[in-house]
Amino acid sequence: MKIKRMHHTQNVFPALFLCTLLLLPSKSCSIRIPKGSSSTASSLSTTTTTLQRIKSSSCSTVSIQRTIPTAFSVPSSSSNSESVPAPLKLKNLLESEMNGTRKDPTPILLPCCYDGLTARLVARNGFEATFMTGFGVSGANGYPDTQLVSFGEMMNAAMTVAEGLSSAAFEMNRESGVVRSSIPCIADGDTGYGNAVNAKRTVFGYARSGMAGLMIEDQVAPKRCGHVSGKSIISFDDAVQRVKAACDARDEYESLYGPGTGPLVLARTDALLATTTAQNEENDDDGFDEAIRRCLAFVEVGADMTFLEAPRTKQQMIDYCSIVPKPKLANMLEYGNTPITSPAELKQMGYTMAAYPLTLLSASIKAMQQSLDLIKRGESTDDMILTFDETKDIVGFNWYAKEEDRYKTE
Repeated sequence: MKIKRMHHTQNVFPALFLCTLLLLPSKSCSIRIPKGSSSTASSLSTTTTTLQRIKSSSCSTVSIQRTIPTAFSVPSSSSNSESVPAPLKLKNLLESEMNGTRKDPTPILLPCCYDGLTARLVARNGFEATFMTGFGVSGANGYPDTQLVSFGEMMNAAMTVAEGLSSAAFEMNRESGVVRSSIPCIADGDTGYGNAVNAKRTVFGYARSGMAGLMIEDQVAPKRCGHVSGKSIISFDDAVQRVKAACDARDEYESLYGPGTGPLVLARTDALLATTTAQNEENDDDGFDEAIRRCLAFVEVGADMTFLEAPRTKQQMIDYCSIVPKPKLANMLEYGNTPITSPAELKQMGYTMAAYPLTLLSASIKAMQQSLDLIKRGESTDDMILTFDETKDIVGFNWYAKEEDRYKTE
């Protein structure tokens, strides 16, 4: 079957990855889905265990049984079918947490992914949403998180993540007979890769990649991880305009492709403990007052969510949540500047989401280092790795074999 894309000029993916197209904004067709090596294996095993531990901190996880976020139709449990764009699904999830209809003792937990494999693992472990971490994408490419990875490379990573989430959802749907669309993902948009106008292009790019939202921050380019030294931020006015441009792009995208299609904007400030601003503006002792000022301004110009990076005390976390409205993100970076706090306590503080940005990457690195050491010493790696069958299942071989059988000719 030939699929004509009315507003997208990229080549169509091979038929095997047709499910990936479900994440791309298209209004031209409707398809129904019918029902019916040692270090790598060690990393898979460790990452799977890590995700289970994160998930176990929540007593229950709400299953969002909606259709895949495009114009493609997917049969629902009832006779009716609907199409929910990924940004709208994320918005609904956030609203359910904010208004109390999401009955869970924790905030929305976001284990952060950085490639197709980690995206699949997060989805297969039953989480409600995820976040594509720039630190992880940089690290997986062999670079520190200092914006050495370009916008184009981040776009490619976003498409790979979207494909991983989509393929995982597709496989689980076929196995369970219950229709669930792929979980929404918020992507790291860094500084927007330029000025305010460049930030708008970043929003459009991530939207086309299937992202439900993106984070835009107020660091000076090239930016760096928010928990390392040497951070610099742009001026207050420039920061507000950058976020406003991203919000405008969200709305403009919706005007083109329909309500709920524009990716939500997560506005981040690194004013807390930033060493300098672009204009050497005078700041308070630790930048907390300026950080709050910026978050409030970001909300005023339309940001859907805010993220005050690297608070150093629980009191700062509580104050931030009590002052700034709308959904808020906590960043649980192990061994970073922010106190690691249980999900239940984060919810009591007022956080809507809790991200775990480096847990999967760090766990994978540790497992691979240990496996490499065992190989070097000539010792068995059996205790470190999954079985071959388990590894094949996680990366998709079992699903691939079933698909082969569906299309086998006599």
